[in-house]
Amino acid sequence: MSRHVESFLEMLAAERGAAANTLDAYGRDLDDLGEFLARASVDVVTADTEAIRDWLAHQAALGMAPRTQARRLSCIRQFYLFLFAEGLRPDDPTTNVDSPRLGRPLPKYLSKEEVEKLLTAARALEAEDGVLMTALMETLYATGLRVSELVSLPAAAVARDPSVLIVRGKGGKERMVPLSDPARAALSAWCSVRDAAQPKGKASRWLFPSHGASGHLSRSGFAKMLARIAQTAGIDLARVSPHVLRHSFASHLLAGGADLRSVQQMLGHADIATTEIYTHILDEQRVRLVRQHHPLAGLRKPDE
Repeated sequence: MSRHVESFLEMLAAERGAAANTLDAYGRDLDDLGEFLARASVDVVTADTEAIRDWLAHQAALGMAPRTQARRLSCIRQFYLFLFAEGLRPDDPTTNVDSPRLGRPLPKYLSKEEVEKLLTAARALEAEDGVLMTALMETLYATGLRVSELVSLPAAAVARDPSVLIVRGKGGKERMVPLSDPARAALSAWCSVRDAAQPKGKASRWLFPSHGASGHLSRSGFAKMLARIAQTAGIDLARVSPHVLRHSFASHLLAGGADLRSVQQMLGHADIATTEIYTHILDEQRVRLVRQHHPLAGLRKPDE
């Protein structure tokens, strides 16, 4: 089992450019499958469709969310397709396994006023913390970067006050994202502070350096800073996260008239269907607008 899993993960890294986090998650999913099948005395390589269905049912019995089940099943499908392609088994046992039924929850997002409160709270932080958090917040809201993309930006990305960022996203794919004037100003201020604090001859290659193992600010480190300013801004901490700011960026762009394809490219979505979920937010906003302001909206029942 371990040999086949290792070969599978090596293929994902070499041929598909899978990120380290993805490889870790897939490894855990396959370990879980292997342990479950081992308890039933079933070999992973020769497992049949019923064995995979039993494993999936076990996930549901443990209370695992349908979306998590679906993500795990996607990993297992790719693994068995790999075994089939390598001639290690004659078929793919996941072909007739149905994916869990998923709802389509709308992404959480903040209003423009709430984002402005967060930015105000970031600017109010003392000294270097305020400059750093303002740069992070302005950049995130201006670009919609994934938090991992934001914290791992190289210092070279903002050399010479660029009007666009070159971002390396999932699978090593590069994309260009425009920078707003406030974001450029905030980054320029941060670079001055950063450069002044760097040891002579030992400048970090990262835009947001830290003393951690990666050499740059961690995702959890940024999340803690964000929680701090959310509390100061009086916004429920359960409603605020780096990904919520990414959703807010996309929602506000579309509400302002941006076209879906441009938003897809800026977010780095491989499939435009992923971006289309934001149009449902706009639909809900329009329905609320009509119900609140149409002169006859309060005189009719919803189904009339």
